Amino acid sequence: MSGIRINFKVERPRFFVDVDLQLPGRGVVALFGPSGSGKTTCLRAIAGLERAAGAYVSVNGAVWQDESRGVFLATHQRPVGYVFQEAVLFDHLNIQRNVEYGMNRVPMTERRVSLEQVVELLGIGHLLTCKPATLSTGERQRVGIARALAVSPALLLMDEPLAALDHSRKNEILPYLERLHGELEIPIIYVSHVLGEVARLADHVVLLDGGRVIASGEAVDIMARLDTPLTRSDMAGALIVGTINGHDPENHLTYADFHGGNLALPYHDAPIGQPVRLRILARDVSITTEKQIATSILNILPVTVQALSDDNPGQVMVALDAGGVRILARVTRKSIATLQLEPGRAVYAQIKSVAVLRVAD
Repeated sequence: MSGIRINFKVERPRFFVDVDLQLPGRGVVALFGPSGSGKTTCLRAIAGLERAAGAYVSVNGAVWQDESRGVFLATHQRPVGYVFQEAVLFDHLNIQRNVEYGMNRVPMTERRVSLEQVVELLGIGHLLTCKPATLSTGERQRVGIARALAVSPALLLMDEPLAALDHSRKNEILPYLERLHGELEIPIIYVSHVLGEVARLADHVVLLDGGRVIASGEAVDIMARLDTPLTRSDMAGALIVGTINGHDPENHLTYADFHGGNLALPYHDAPIGQPVRLRILARDVSITTEKQIATSILNILPVTVQALSDDNPGQVMVALDAGGVRILARVTRKSIATLQLEPGRAVYAQIKSVAVLRVAD
């Protein structure tokens, strides 16, 4: 049976986690929530580092734990790769031998990832003869990911792998994480409390709070729901999956089709027909009842008001339907009253081209 099944309960003084999840067996699943919500405990339970009574863990048909039948595979028996916030490397070994240390744990006949593939994916070929002490924090983390992949895992667990890095180092590593997502068949469970990382990497999102699952589903759906804490964030917004359909190099613009129309965005040298993942923040969307003509805004989409959320005393989050794709807009209560916005009303969504963010291909 494909898919990842996790069911466990941990109770300690002032700490509680109760999780029952059925997750996709491929792609990137993001566990998102505030500190103390149970994200790392979930990873530890999957890896066999946290044993709970009555727990059940299976990965794509392989049962790692079923306490009802007395089944429990120890951590070293589970084909799992684990990436921590900071890479823990053997300082006395060079980088090649660090990576090979993980690879040597796997019999030759069971290896699904070669040293050459890992080195190329993480871009560490020029570091192989170096010692860990000479590496930057970003380079160390790439090596840590390489070593986790070298065990040819059936599942890769990543516990906030960018948390210890500054902004420039995060931007250095994110493209490599995208490559893992695009080029390997190994499913990834990725823990983060940074919404931008989740939007960029995740196919499926699990929201955790207070040790419980409050929402779980495809990223494009979860990110645009009005009934989750995500909509209260300043970074709240919608994910849109589209296709590159044109370029305007002279004006430094690229165009992408999606079910709700066509979007202009900052120029990106991508081939026509290539899928593209876009993010539009709710704060960058305005609403008008009539289509504007004399305006600098290039993206004006016909939409229908779906729902309104009024958790904030001064602002309202508006869910808009654009050809079956949900877009979010954050506006003031005064705007709601002035425009007489209510579910079912046909309006226009206005989005600056510079505000359309290309998060991943």
